[in-house]
Amino acid sequence: MKFKIHKEGYKILTAVVLFLVLVNVLISYKAPSAALLVGLLSVILFLAVLQFFRNPKREILIADDNVIYAPADGKIVVIEETQEDEYFGDKRLQVSIFMSPTNVHVNRNPISGTVNYFKYHPGKYLVAWHPKSSTENERTTVVIDNGEEEILLRQIAGAMAKRIVNYLEVGDTVEQGTDMGFIKFGSRVDLYLPLDAKLEIEMGQKVKGNKTVLARL
Repeated sequence: MKFKIHKEGYKILTAVVLFLVLVNVLISYKAPSAALLVGLLSVILFLAVLQFFRNPKREILIADDNVIYAPADGKIVVIEETQEDEYFGDKRLQVSIFMSPTNVHVNRNPISGTVNYFKYHPGKYLVAWHPKSSTENERTTVVIDNGEEEILLRQIAGAMAKRIVNYLEVGDTVEQGTDMGFIKFGSRVDLYLPLDAKLEIEMGQKVKGNKTVLARL
C-alpha cells in the first residue's frame, strides 16, 4: 500500500531527528563503546514515531452520502443508544472507534455535505476507553449535513494524545473520504447517527478509514 507522511508529522519528525543526532554525537565522544547500541535504539525510536504519522492513500470505491464510512482506523469499542446533548439534544446511536498507537491516526470525512457545527473543547486526558472521556477529555465536535440527515463526529484525545487537529469550519463543504483532521498519537472518534441508521459493524470489529462501511442512512 502506498502512503506518505502526514503534514502534521513534519515538525515532530524533524525535532526527533535533530535530538537523536545530538544524542548520538555526544555518545560517540563520551561513551564510544555504546555508540552502536544507541544508534540502533535511535533508529528504532525514529521508526516508531514515523509510523504514527503515516498517511496511506485510501480512495473510496463508491461515493454515496447515505453510506457512513469509518472516519478512522481502529477497533469498535462502543455501539449503543445514548443521549447526545451538545448539539442534538436527543437520543442518537453512538459508534466509537478506538485508535491504538499502531493505527493510522488520520481522520477522514465519513460523508459529503456541509459543516453545520464545529466546537473545540479543552479538557482532561483520561484513557480513551474511560466512560467520561467523551465529555471530559480534550475533544472537537463536528456536525456534517448531507442534505437529508446530520451526523456528529467527536475527536477525543486520550492519555497519550495531547493535541487534536481539525481542518473544518462551519459552512465548509466537505467531500466524503477527504482528511478532516488528525489526533497525534492516537485516541478515539465517536459518531452519533440517527436511531434508524442500519449498522454494518459489530463490537470488537477492526475497521479502516474510507474502507469499512459503518452504517447506512
